[in-house]
Amino acid sequence: MAKKAKLKKTLVEQILDKAGIVHEPVLFNMMDEKARLEIPQAHIFKTLALIGDKTGPIIGIVPLTGHLSEKKLAHVSGNKKVHMIPQKDLQKTTGYVHGANNPVGIRQKHRFPIIIDQSSLELEQMIVSAGELGRSIAISPRDLANFVQAEFADILSDKF
Repeated sequence: MAKKAKLKKTLVEQILDKAGIVHEPVLFNMMDEKARLEIPQAHIFKTLALIGDKTGPIIGIVPLTGHLSEKKLAHVSGNKKVHMIPQKDLQKTTGYVHGANNPVGIRQKHRFPIIIDQSSLELEQMIVSAGELGRSIAISPRDLANFVQAEFADILSDKF
């Protein structure tokens, strides 16, 4: 009988294991709408990379079901304006491709400010990318924020 293939941990999972941060692997493609329906969408968070006019790169983390307010993010981060990093520059800036950006990996390579939407505090666990497409982790919002030195703020857009 063949052994079940064990999935190699992502670098993000290895970093969290080494630091003793409790997390669980979540395997699904966040870009696949059918797969997203199996997990409450309000628990899935996207890691967005932006550029601030004063701070340079800044990371905003918001629920998949919401939209980032660039105005609110600019205000809480001490910028006058922020805008999304063009997709062609994303990997060069963060080290990750679209869909694989994650706060743990970004914090290990860069010291960009990280702001997590305060709605995550209502959850026991939030789901963020594990640094590879189709790989995610479930983690306590407070544990994640403490580890990556993030702050919580209202950065969701009021308009949809």
